[in-house]
Amino acid sequence: MGTGSGALQFCWLVFRHILHGGDQVLIGELARRTGASPKAIRLYEARKLLPRVPRKGAYRVYGEEHVQQIQVIRQAQVLGFTLTELGSALKADQVEPDWETLLQQLDRKKTAIRNTIRQLEQLELQVDRIGADIRLCLAESANTSQALCEGVARTHMENMPNGHP
Repeated sequence: MGTGSGALQFCWLVFRHILHGGDQVLIGELARRTGASPKAIRLYEARKLLPRVPRKGAYRVYGEEHVQQIQVIRQAQVLGFTLTELGSALKADQVEPDWETLLQQLDRKKTAIRNTIRQLEQLELQVDRIGADIRLCLAESANTSQALCEGVARTHMENMPNGHP
């Protein structure tokens, strides 16, 4: 998502608006196009994550900018972002996302993922150590009770913070 992509996206939206007369749709069609449920779309609107939604009579009418914004929201959710996290980058008074803020959020998400990977790698090492000790115990004590090996595993667990890795 380079800084130039926002300008290109805006130009594309203007072109589509001119070509299709605004291409305005009701919520059912918007849901079909984006894969978001009408309930989710209303939630995005209530959380002010979508640009202002105009009305024709009693009906909300959505344009291409809403399609694009919902696609950004759904893609961000797949990456693990919450709607609250997206609030700073997606605002009702903006036609498109704040790409710089989204980029910063992606960087923070990447850091969090790396930290989680490190924690999981440490957990994997601990599991390997416990497994190796139990295998060794079983190999050395073929004629002894398995209670001894269970004690080895229990000792490992007791030595971990909060009783777990």
